[in-house]
Parts: sequence; structure tokens; C-alpha cells
Amino acid sequence: MTEVCDIIIVGAGAAGLTAGIAAGQFARQAQVTLRIVLLDAARRFAGKILVAGGGRCNLTHDPVRPEDFNGSRNIVRNVLAGFDASATMQWLESLGVPLIREEDGKVFPAGQSGRAVLDALVRECGQVGATIRPQCRVREISPDPPCGDSPSATPCTVRHEWGELKGRRIVLCTGGASMPATGTTGQGWDLARQLGHTVTDVHPALVPLLLQDGFFHAEMAGLTHEAELSAFVDGKRVDRRTGSMLWTHFGISGPVVLDISRHWTTARAAGGKVELRCNFLPGESFEQVERWLTDQAASPHRRIDSVLASRLPRRLAERIARTCHIGADVRAGRLRREDRRQLVHALTQLPLPVVGDRGWKHAEVTAGGVPLQEIDYRTMESRKCPGLHLAGEMLDCDGRVGGFNLQWAWSTGHLAGRAAARSLLRPV
Repeated sequence: MTEVCDIIIVGAGAAGLTAGIAAGQFARQAQVTLRIVLLDAARRFAGKILVAGGGRCNLTHDPVRPEDFNGSRNIVRNVLAGFDASATMQWLESLGVPLIREEDGKVFPAGQSGRAVLDALVRECGQVGATIRPQCRVREISPDPPCGDSPSATPCTVRHEWGELKGRRIVLCTGGASMPATGTTGQGWDLARQLGHTVTDVHPALVPLLLQDGFFHAEMAGLTHEAELSAFVDGKRVDRRTGSMLWTHFGISGPVVLDISRHWTTARAAGGKVELRCNFLPGESFEQVERWLTDQAASPHRRIDSVLASRLPRRLAERIARTCHIGADVRAGRLRREDRRQLVHALTQLPLPVVGDRGWKHAEVTAGGVPLQEIDYRTMESRKCPGLHLAGEMLDCDGRVGGFNLQWAWSTGHLAGRAAARSLLRPV
């Protein structure tokens, strides 16, 4: 059976639901009726909304800057300007989702639950006439010429497992390949290729990292502390950031590790020599730390483990000393110069023997996708196939931990849905 719709949205995650609502709200304001259908392969759609922020649903961040993303910086800036964090928060509250902003800038629903957010989005879809069809996997999208030449054009036929739909406008927002348990498989990139788009190599991002067997991470499992991580590719530093690091039985995790992980995964896949170094005293240089340790000699009877434990968790302090073959009971005043310098190296630039990542199952987002240069940032419309819009994680843009990737979904979904509806209502 073939149906004809005004707007077909492929993918009912955060970006897809936003696109459906934005299109429906625009049509309602214009006092016209548009038939909007959202298709999703999963039975339980929008799973990432439910698990974001550990289930508390970190909706966005205040503020959000282009520097918080990896992608074409100028395009990201313009997309965010089209529907920024402030507009997003006002919009969500207008849907009945009261928000709270924490001291670190993270924004959550007041109820601390992603379910309340998803329920509000689904409810608004119903109110604006956007129909959601779960368990409806799209198999193929083919252009029907003429492609978007007028508001009445039918640019694409969408074939799904129960039949086919003809749509005057298509919004493609199927997500990336991360967290496949939530229903994302990367299939949307095949659909984008069918419509003439290219797709860059994709890799896990915001993903925990695995360390070499025999390193001391297992001894530190469960320990959290501030750290400064630097990523080097072929000897050149490509990223440096500070944040909370978590030691685990398999390696390292925590916000600072997740944020820097995409540099390791992408460089390793490209064949580069990539190294991760840790500074356990963030913001301090080798010279500063050496001066501090030298000053400790003024207390000649103070043990080196106590000196280090004044700045680090004791368990970590003792292990770093052992790594440098320095006994924990060695007195600060008796520390030889060469031992002191070796200890400073370990404290400020310890190489972490990363051997891999935990893969798509544990990655929170995708690095890579459809290049941003192939879309119009004002409308998210394809430059390859007029009448097609793209949004969300399937685009080549990924943000750091803290609500930035959901903000990307809200921004791109809103621009895409509103532009799709507006294009259908313009004079012929």
C-alpha cells in the first residue's frame, strides 16, 4: 500500500521528535494541516533520551559554545545560533518539562527522569498531528523527479517493511552507530548514500578506553580524581583537557577520558601513532612540580608517600611511587635528584598504555558521518537532494560530555522540521 504524506521523518529519536514537533507547530501557527509521519525501526524509540545523563537526562548545557563540538566550527556555530540552548530550554519548558541548571552548567529535567521528557515530546507530537510509527524499519529511499522543484513536488518514496510512503519532504535523522541497544545501527548512512551523500569514516566517541594488561589500573578500580589528559598523534599534541577520571578494571573512564577518546579512536583508525599522557596535577608544569617536591626537602623526615598523598588519593600516591621504584617510606629529604625527576615525569606526563576502546556498545556518540558541508546550515536541507533534510547524530559533528550532543539533536531537528514545513507553505 502506498500512502502520500507531507513530511516523512525517518527516525524518532531526539532529533526526529523535535523535527516532527517543529513542523507541526509551524503548520499550526500558519493555520494549515500537514500530514507528518515519523517512522522508527525500534519498538521502544528514543532510547537515548531515557539513558542520557545516567537516566537523569542531561538535556543541554548552559552555555553551549561551538568549541564544545568536533566538526566544521563555522557551520556548527551557525546551526547552534538557529536554535540555541536558551531557545531549547524555553521550548522544553513550554512542553511542560520544568528544568534545573546545576552549578557546572548541566541542565536536567526537574524530575530527574528522561521518561518525563520523552512523554512530553510524544504528547506534543500528538497535539500537532505528527504520527509516530514504531517497528517500521525503512529499507530504501528513492528520489522521484522532479525533486523539490515546487511545494507540491513529491521528492522521495520511502519503502519500509510494511509498504511505502511518498513524501513531499523527508527528514532523515536515524542516529549514529553508538549504543545499538537503544535502536541505532548506522543504517541511516546507507539511506543517505542512496540519495547522493558521502559519509566519512565513523568511530566510537565518548567511549571508555582499555589499558594494557599488567598496568596498575585494576589496582585503582573505582578511584576517581581530577586529571589532565593530552593526546599526541605522531608526536604532535592534538588535544588537552581536564576533568574527572575514573579507574576501572578494564582501563579508564570518566568525563575527561570520554571527551578525549575520539582523538584516540580516530587517530588509531587512520594509522597514526597515538599516545595518551596523564598529568595528575592539572595545570602544573614539570618545573612547578619539581620545585614543589624540592621544597619538601625542608621537612627531611616526612615520608614521600605522605608528601604525594597531600595532593593525590593515597592509594594512587603510593602506586605512583612504586611505579618509579621509590619506596613509600623514603624520606623527602633523602630523595635523589634523578629519582625526584623521574617522579615528576610520572606525576605530570605518565604515558597511559591504551590498547583499545570499549566499542559501539559503550560509546555514547559517533565521530564522523555525513559532512556538514553537504547540508544548508540554515535549514538542514541537503545540498545533494532538494527536499531532503538531515539532523542529529548521523551528521559529522560530535560534542563533549555534558548535554552537548542532545543540544545538537534539538538544534538540528528544530531547524530541519521547521524548514521542511515552511517550504511546503511558501507560495507556488
